[in-house]
Amino acid sequence: MKINKAIFPVAGLGTRFLPATKAQPKEMLPVVDKPLIQYAVEEAYAAGIRQMIFVNGRNKRAIPDHFDTAYELEAELEAAGKKDLLELVHSIKPDDMECIYIRQPKALGLGHAVLCAQCVVVNEPFAVLLADDLMVGEPAILKQMVERFADWQASIIAVQEVPSDQTRRYGMVAGTPVNDRMMDMTHIVEKPAPEDAPSRLGVAGRYILTPGIFKEIAALPRGVGGEIQLTDGIAALMRREKVFAFRYEGRRYDCGSKEGFLQANVELALMHPQLGPEFRNYLKTLAL
Repeated sequence: MKINKAIFPVAGLGTRFLPATKAQPKEMLPVVDKPLIQYAVEEAYAAGIRQMIFVNGRNKRAIPDHFDTAYELEAELEAAGKKDLLELVHSIKPDDMECIYIRQPKALGLGHAVLCAQCVVVNEPFAVLLADDLMVGEPAILKQMVERFADWQASIIAVQEVPSDQTRRYGMVAGTPVNDRMMDMTHIVEKPAPEDAPSRLGVAGRYILTPGIFKEIAALPRGVGGEIQLTDGIAALMRREKVFAFRYEGRRYDCGSKEGFLQANVELALMHPQLGPEFRNYLKTLAL
């Protein structure tokens, strides 16, 4: 089995970034020169995925517009002879990439958002990417996971070590190590108190899941926060199938928080081939 499809749950309201997200989706907030959702889509594309499924909500037109053809803009750029910018616009959606948009009718949580895409995924394994977790790695984080899936043919969850006082922000996992990167999961719990966390390994926003997860999610009651939690679905799936935790190589920026969003902008600006050197010099002038 290969991973051909990726789900992007993008129906959230982004209330932590108000008023910036009053009229635009949080996934369209730019980090340096690209919106968050584009980083996630590029990561999926780099992993060999060509079918992108966006589980969308009301007032999220900016996301399909971003990946759609902008005829007026392209005509202006072509007439002005700005070929570099025209190629940049074309690169947002390569010709072999398909975008599918599904409406999540109610904000019932991440598990419910994934379940909304079942009609498109059907019986294939698939990836889930949370755009406000901006992941940077070489190779791309999801590509690392796809390569492991080719060997294990089982669900794989990206994890990282988190401070004990932050366990309430994450799904927390535990299990039996298989090698230096992979762990056979035995426990997963959503946002536990530090004293109840099974370990210090927290779930990052990248998943590869088998289609068996849909049956488990559909049978779930509402969990933490009154929502249908993907974590609870994974816990149920573990009773029927192997699920592995994967300690990826790379860096995660929590762009769902203002602090993480600012960190991503600074660090990715420093990495930028054109902006980096001058921006670094500017930072040196600041009296911090």
